[in-house]
Amino acid sequence: MIFCPLYSGSSGNCAYLSDGETGILIDAGLSGKQITDALNLIGVLPESLAGIVITHEHSDHVKSAGILSRRYHLPIYANEGTWQGMAKQVGVIPPGLGRTFETGRDFYVDGLAVHPFAIPHDANDPVGFRVYAGARSVATATDMGYVRKEVLEDLRGADMVLFESNHDPEMLMHNPHYSSTLKQRILGRHGHLSNEACGKGICALAERDVRHVVLGHLSGENNTPELAMDTSLKILTQAGITPNQDVNLYMAWRDHVGQVYTIS
Repeated sequence: MIFCPLYSGSSGNCAYLSDGETGILIDAGLSGKQITDALNLIGVLPESLAGIVITHEHSDHVKSAGILSRRYHLPIYANEGTWQGMAKQVGVIPPGLGRTFETGRDFYVDGLAVHPFAIPHDANDPVGFRVYAGARSVATATDMGYVRKEVLEDLRGADMVLFESNHDPEMLMHNPHYSSTLKQRILGRHGHLSNEACGKGICALAERDVRHVVLGHLSGENNTPELAMDTSLKILTQAGITPNQDVNLYMAWRDHVGQVYTIS
């Protein structure tokens, strides 16, 4: 499998995933040009994609889904709640390209098997995805207010997981640009994972045979890559889990195209 978090952060999210034959996007939360340019940078033609799968209706996940669908004749896959929430943002989708899945029930995009699992976030019916190609699988689990045990089980044994490390609570609480309401939303049970919650979640993933974790969906104002990484490394070490031996950590970037990972 080939996996690349094209962009991951509070300003926009989009990831590319392929088994070498079938390629898909997970979310499309930036401009069509940004996503097209990012795909070109890693040698992927947008018109070669088999579809776009959507986690939830927030703008930083669906901004150009409709544009890309119409321009390149790409199917969009979302559950009913997400379709209702993003209808105005994506606009009119050509006949046959709007496809609906049920949360918790696997579906296929050509040769890729996709398992959508429920996550706790303030959206209509938000999901994470675990995508299988034969015996290999890659998962995305961001936009979560807390780490549910059910989510950990959905991620058990995945070859690679994109996992949320959104904010540092101290930075968030002292941010003068955020209202108290917004701060409470982010900190709430249907908001976003803090660096500490991420680190503890990675410990639980390591116990479930996950060996490769990419930190993602970092806030541009309430976090830094260095702080996110250092926090998780510290928590892993304190738990007796050896980084780069028991579990490997990587970083997805908010403002530029991420690393291309090959899982074989």
